[in-house]
Amino acid sequence: MSIDVRWKQRFESFKKAVMQLTEFIEKDELNKYEVQGLIQCFEYTFELAWKTMKDYLGQEGFDVNSPRSAIQTAFQMQLIADGQTWIDALDKRDLMAHTYDEKRTMEVERLIREKYYKIIKELYFKLGDLL
Repeated sequence: MSIDVRWKQRFESFKKAVMQLTEFIEKDELNKYEVQGLIQCFEYTFELAWKTMKDYLGQEGFDVNSPRSAIQTAFQMQLIADGQTWIDALDKRDLMAHTYDEKRTMEVERLIREKYYKIIKELYFKLGDLL
């Protein structure tokens, strides 16, 4: 399968994940189980985001193998505007595994709503324009 087709297929999966994440974000009040769902949805959406970046960059001739190198290269190529927030989201992934800790859960929900959702949507629109 060509790299061009691979990134477009991955984008379709990313698009579905973004739509699911949007449903969580648009709901104001979430119960504790929905918050866990939001966090889990963000985790796989973020995973698809960097992998879609990686596939797109691969098609453009870049060799990126890790989330961090995909983010750095995407920032250099102006595919993403806020590289620091992407790196912050990458670094906070370990925190997200601790959804049993209510204080951490509230902090993660706030970060997703206030910072991380925005960068996911920006990437989604940018990649959509490149199709």
